[in-house]
Formats: sequence, structure tokens, C-alpha cells
Amino acid sequence: MTAVGRFAIRRLSAMKLFGPRLPVISYRALYDGPNDSGDMHPAPSHIKEPIIPPYEEKVGEPVHLKKARLQYQSRKRGMLENGLLLSSFAHRFLSAMSEEQLSMYDRLINLPSNDWEIYYWATGVRETPQEFDNEVMNMLKEFVKNSERENRTVQPNLH
Repeated sequence: MTAVGRFAIRRLSAMKLFGPRLPVISYRALYDGPNDSGDMHPAPSHIKEPIIPPYEEKVGEPVHLKKARLQYQSRKRGMLENGLLLSSFAHRFLSAMSEEQLSMYDRLINLPSNDWEIYYWATGVRETPQEFDNEVMNMLKEFVKNSERENRTVQPNLH
């Protein structure tokens, strides 16, 4: 090995780039065998599931506050797909919605406890339950089709 090569190795070793070798975890250590279903192990008994408060319709809420709340709630979902989808939808349609439509949208985004349900209904993967099958859901389904081929990879600004 040349002097330059030895110098480079010493220099890299001094910089801790060549540290001690870590043990390699084999595939067998992560896989329990043919009966492994891939499910997570149950949580310990001292860990409790978070309680989701029941939905309560806000009666008498001023329309401008309701629109602002729904715009914010459309952005802050539990999953990025719905955050992008619903924030773009709300940005486009909330300002023109009637009070009745706002209530339908409020129920749609706040009643189901699982965001995947909303996503599957909007994309047509699953049939929409009758209680959510209304004009706002039809607007959302049409919006999801993205016939204008808009770039919806970033959430719109709140203002």
C-alpha cells in the first residue's frame, strides 16, 4: 500500500469513519418462520388505547369560524394522503359552501374514526355508507378524479 493510502486510512480512522464493526442482524432474527403472520405483538396491559372524543356538532358556530376550523382540520389529518386530498378540496370549495354543505363536510371529516375509510370512499375503493353519501361526498369524489391533472403534492396555504 502506498504512503498516501496508509495516510488516508489513518486519517479516516481518526475521524471515526472506520469504527468497530457492528453485528449483522440476519433475516432469521427478524422472521419467526412459516407461521409468522407479520402482525405486531399485542401491547402490554399497562398501555391504553387513546380515547377519541365523540363527535359533537357545533351548534351556533359562526360561519367564518366554521370554515376556518374545517380548513385547518382538513390539513391536520392522521395520514398524508388525506391531508393533501382534503386540504386541497377545502381550499377550493369551502368558501362557496352553504351552511348545510359545511355541516355535511364537518360530519364527513370528523365522524369516521379511521381516516382510511374517508380515503377509500373518496377514491371509490369502498362503497360510501348511506349516512355520508351526499352532495359533498359527490363533490369530493369528483375532485379526487383530478380531471384537470393538477399538481396536488403540496398542501395549499391557509390564507
